[in-house]
Amino acid sequence: MTMGKRAFTFLNILAVLVAISSPVYAGTVLITEQEASLPPERVAVGQRGITRGPRVELIQPSEKTHSPVHFQIRFRSFGGAAVDLETLHIVYLKTPEIDITPRVKSFTQPGGIDVPDAEIPAGEHFLRVEVSDSEGRTRDSVFSLKISP
Repeated sequence: MTMGKRAFTFLNILAVLVAISSPVYAGTVLITEQEASLPPERVAVGQRGITRGPRVELIQPSEKTHSPVHFQIRFRSFGGAAVDLETLHIVYLKTPEIDITPRVKSFTQPGGIDVPDAEIPAGEHFLRVEVSDSEGRTRDSVFSLKISP
């Protein structure tokens, strides 16, 4: 066997080993296993005053949820104002905090976020969603996602 054929064979074997050792995701990775294993951030949910900022609602199915999950968040603005998508910021509440906004940016519309195949590890995950409207009013909401094994 010539040196060129050996190198080609070695590279093919190496490519196969890398392919079978890497995790395979069927959908859009919202949270990785490594991120889920980080220490949790202390989550405090307090009372708020009345605000006219955009409403942020997590749409969750009533049955047990397994990954991949249909991840949906709905935005609703008031008083003729529009939701300003440039202000959208989504943080996975771990230590350190993880900004997952870029992962959902392509699934974001004025009415909300719709990721049909979000990959999320089993467990309970807390997300903080912050968004403002065209009048500068901001809403900050914390959601819990519970994913079954």
